[in-house]
Amino acid sequence: SIQVLGGNVFHSPGVAMDLSCLDTPEIVGPALESSAAPSFTLPSGVSNPRDFVAQEFQNKDKAEYIKFLHGTTTMAFVYSGGIIVTVDSRASMGSYIGSQNVKKVIEINDYLLGTMAGGAADCQFWERVLAMECRLFELRNKERISVAAASKLLSNIVYSYKGYGLSMGTMITGWDKTGPNLFYVDSEGTRVKGNRFAVGSGSTFAYGVLDTHYRWDMTRDEAAELGQRSVLHATHRDAFSGGTINVYHVEDGGWTKLSSTDANELWYKYYGDDAKAANE
Repeated sequence: SIQVLGGNVFHSPGVAMDLSCLDTPEIVGPALESSAAPSFTLPSGVSNPRDFVAQEFQNKDKAEYIKFLHGTTTMAFVYSGGIIVTVDSRASMGSYIGSQNVKKVIEINDYLLGTMAGGAADCQFWERVLAMECRLFELRNKERISVAAASKLLSNIVYSYKGYGLSMGTMITGWDKTGPNLFYVDSEGTRVKGNRFAVGSGSTFAYGVLDTHYRWDMTRDEAAELGQRSVLHATHRDAFSGGTINVYHVEDGGWTKLSSTDANELWYKYYGDDAKAANE
């Protein structure tokens, strides 16, 4: 018999104890080291989710008609001192503003950042899966994953769900052994390396400012202001972009969040009456 006295366990001699509870537990399901992407159970009769949504919810003749509208502005560029990542914070559902405080930069690890454009849920979920995969890579290989490998992982994952209705336009950027790197990845599995990208409904406006004033040899303050102004003009011209403009900087020591400023305050700072008077 077993008695518990004052928090201590006493076992009566001569009585066999069942210690099977201390055995190594049986692993049920896939092995722990497996890094396969999560799977989903589809409703019966639905072989292609994208076609199902188009037929049932995006058919104007049906009462359940839903028009999916996405809006955002995210941009990133490489310059001599590292990488600047700038995003707005507005989430819109058609003409309705759902939130002004969405965090559109996913902090994958201390050296890697991802951005969100398209469906917020899709981007947040799969970039967090990517963060998990990057950590597993680090534990297995005793070194950080490269930006190219991280972007390829995300590209492979979303490509395996092509046709399932994902909506993603992301940038994966960071610093590794080769220096600063920037990749664009979308839900079709497209993966492109570049030095300047803008993604979202306001991207054309951001590109206009970025391409006009971009220089490779900018200082960090100049680069941060260029990123801020690029997204600021996009929020001014694009109704689906707005809220707060967040600026991140990536260098060899990792990423740093430089600023988070309301778009209205920035607009009046640069183009308000006081600013105009100071420039005259």
